[in-house]
Amino acid sequence: MAEAYNKDELSRRMDGAISTLKSEMGGLRTGRASAALLDPVKVEAYGNAVPISQVGSIGTPEARMITVQVWDKSLAKAVDKAIRDAGLGLNPQMDGQLLRIPLPELNQERRKELSKLAAKYAEAARVAVRNVRRDGNDLLKKLEKDGKISQDDQHTKGDELQKLTDEHIKNIDAALYAKEQEIMQV
Repeated sequence: MAEAYNKDELSRRMDGAISTLKSEMGGLRTGRASAALLDPVKVEAYGNAVPISQVGSIGTPEARMITVQVWDKSLAKAVDKAIRDAGLGLNPQMDGQLLRIPLPELNQERRKELSKLAAKYAEAARVAVRNVRRDGNDLLKKLEKDGKISQDDQHTKGDELQKLTDEHIKNIDAALYAKEQEIMQV
């Protein structure tokens, strides 16, 4: 850990937790089609597991339809299998190198499950932000103990760090609320 307290670095680490949360939530299915829904899907191609976006272009021509235009015809079956095996509840229909993926209606039970999953992602982000705060506070205590900053400085910077943490937690809660509204919207 660096020997100097850097508020911008701590803020950057907290922002990282929020951006991870947003990308995880982007993969949660709502009533509308989204290319981000296929982000977690990995395809066995050329001896490696690669993201689906590296073997074809993903589109959303309609509100309840995702398409994947596979570039290499020999990979079309592998892409189809990867989407079916991803646990997203999707069943692609192959048309040559084009896969059409209709999104089924979400029932109330599935919406609740997705809301719980979103809440789990949000809690993980909160924990990550709190861990950054803990690291910052530990550093401040060490700097004070080593005589590099005064006790007053330590308290002032600690309060600053707490405000930063509260701000980021509020952003996480807002993102969760927005995602829950989106999921529950029929």
